[in-house]
Amino acid sequence: MHLATILSHLNQTHAQIILNGLHNDLITITKLTHKHSDLKAIDQASLLCSTLTKPDLFLYNVLVRGFSHNNSPLKALSLYHHIRENTTLKPDNFTYAFIISAFSSFGSEKVGIVLHGHVIVDGYGSDLFVGSALVDMYFSFSKVGHAYKVFEGISEPDRVLWNTMISGLVRNCCFEESILVFQDMVVRGVKFDSTALAAVLPAVAELQELRVGMMVQCLAVKIGCHYHDYVLTGLISFYAKCGEISTAKLLFGQIGKPDLISCNAMIAGFSCNNETDSSVRLFKGLLVLGEKVNSSTIVGLVPVSSPFGHLDLTLSIHSFCLKSGIVLNPSVSTALTTVYSRLNEIESATQLFYESPEKSLASWNAMISGYAQNGQTELAISLFREMQMFEIRPNPVTITSILSACAQLGALTLGKWVHDLINQESFESNIYVATALIDMYAKCGSICEARRLFDIMPEKNVVTWNAMISGYGLHGLGHEALKLFTEMVNSRIAPTGVTFVSILYACSHAGLVREGEELFHSMVHDHGFEPLAEHYACMVDLLGRAGKLQKAMKFIKGMPVEPGPAVWGTLLGACMIHKDTNLARLASDKLFQLDPENVGYYVLLSNIYSADQNYPQAASVRQVVKKRNLAKTPGCTLIEVHGSPHVFTSSDQSHPQAEAIYAMLEKVMEKMRGAGFQTETMTALHDVEEEEKELMVKVHSEKLAIAFGLINSKPGTEIRIIKNLRVCLDCHNFTKFVSKITERVIVVRDANRFHHFKDGMCSCRDYW
Repeated sequence: MHLATILSHLNQTHAQIILNGLHNDLITITKLTHKHSDLKAIDQASLLCSTLTKPDLFLYNVLVRGFSHNNSPLKALSLYHHIRENTTLKPDNFTYAFIISAFSSFGSEKVGIVLHGHVIVDGYGSDLFVGSALVDMYFSFSKVGHAYKVFEGISEPDRVLWNTMISGLVRNCCFEESILVFQDMVVRGVKFDSTALAAVLPAVAELQELRVGMMVQCLAVKIGCHYHDYVLTGLISFYAKCGEISTAKLLFGQIGKPDLISCNAMIAGFSCNNETDSSVRLFKGLLVLGEKVNSSTIVGLVPVSSPFGHLDLTLSIHSFCLKSGIVLNPSVSTALTTVYSRLNEIESATQLFYESPEKSLASWNAMISGYAQNGQTELAISLFREMQMFEIRPNPVTITSILSACAQLGALTLGKWVHDLINQESFESNIYVATALIDMYAKCGSICEARRLFDIMPEKNVVTWNAMISGYGLHGLGHEALKLFTEMVNSRIAPTGVTFVSILYACSHAGLVREGEELFHSMVHDHGFEPLAEHYACMVDLLGRAGKLQKAMKFIKGMPVEPGPAVWGTLLGACMIHKDTNLARLASDKLFQLDPENVGYYVLLSNIYSADQNYPQAASVRQVVKKRNLAKTPGCTLIEVHGSPHVFTSSDQSHPQAEAIYAMLEKVMEKMRGAGFQTETMTALHDVEEEEKELMVKVHSEKLAIAFGLINSKPGTEIRIIKNLRVCLDCHNFTKFVSKITERVIVVRDANRFHHFKDGMCSCRDYW
């Protein structure tokens, strides 16, 4: 109503201007155009401008700015084109800044690049005002590298440009880079303000850099803006994300009259520190006071960071959002989708995603990530392709999620296609994307490519080092993992608990017992880590895999905490390798108490008895499985040929080429028998004839996949397969012989690690 009144007064003023014969006065009409633009009456503003016979560039700039601020980029472009083609005027730095801003929000990258070309040709490439608009535009397109180039091309950037760089990097999840830019700004002596401090705080919060954040707070005190509400709000979020919730509450108390924004920060702070009751209490307090909560309030309230045990709360929040209509907000829908995914309520997440009328990029990211986290990698990839069809451009978060799905699935062809997309989008400089690429190549079997990418990365964080060390472990390259770990420590990168899990795993799978024991000791005594269940399990695996079962048992007895399923399960696996039935009985008894529904332990124990030729006991274990209706995970193997995945199960007859596959398998087996191959039947069922046992193991899924690969690929080319279970002894021997007689390299990823077969030898040296 107030706006309409002002507009009515403005129209009356216009009438007076006409009556007084000032309707052709350039200065008067320019001011009137400016006012109409600010009041969202952009069409009237445009009409005013058209009445003048000779508008000057200043008036045109006012109108271009108006179109930009009123979400009319195409009209702004049309006017810009008119200036260039139909007048003698030349666009200046203001024209370019306004028109570029119009297309930053509109999202037309091609137009933006053409405009940048015009800027350079007209000599405004190093102009501060234009530079800030260009930097902001490239960040809106997630072209971080382009934004950097524009920034670096300006010899003396002002405070606005520095702030634009910092906030743009934060928007694109380049948190470390934004802190570095802020540090550079301070070091160069640029007079920063509260805007710069508020812009960098989210990056510090995301990285949980407590020391850096405290330095930012000191700078705020130094320049006298510490008690500015929006700086305090940024500090509240920062301390909360660093787990310093008491400091966040103290700062919240320093705000005289907290507005909704600061309350939202505190609600989110409580939620991310699992103080759900406090979060809900503050939310209810806002409702009691009659405060109209917004989407940010709900996003902060949704227990995204600590969802477990809060399904009822999530359902209540969802119901509130439905009643208030706020569920239609993309950020609210995204938060609920994320929490449902983390609670393994993937159907609810999917329904919410597809029912949302407006899907932001974050919504797509949440659903793709949800599928990937829940093991539904094919759906994650399918949704990513659907996103591409809608021409929705991915950002670094999308890319890292889809690379994670490729890594889980072992989809190297798709991973390479995503790599090409990364290069097209200029995301290769993003540390999270580069790290996800390294992880993908390592988990898809291309460890050399993973290392190449690792070596060319200019900046690496601890996650990057962990990904590469873990990759070496997966490929059984223990010595390389140790060397890299030493390099990491020498580079003053502090190892994390994940680092030690990765390096201990690498030692275990390479038989480096002494080195592993020394690392475990160093982890506790030099680095001050209290071992978790996974560290203890790694040590038991290290000793057990090497045949030091009694030493492993002694280690378990000496543990300061009660050993869980991970530790006993690892010991049982070692008993299978080294055929120790007595210790296996002890380990399995513990496991049946701790995790009675896990069928894998029963299968392992049955196989141990079969290997010991104790067939009655093996049959007894299988009877328990049948009585309890426990289902064994069926073995399956994936092979990618010409970019298409093919999945095989044991004794599979469903493939269109089944007849040719079995014929190839028989042909290969005949050659292998001539070369001395004997089928390993030790763990096959004891109550069938030897010939039938041989038939049972002959059709394991990996054999069918390899036979399919031999038929459908050129001689001499590499064959890659992925098995969902640990590769059995017979299939391992089979693959060694196949690699020799066919002169092929065969790469196998099983549930534990990679095996590279060549010339009848495996990279694991039969130690897996």
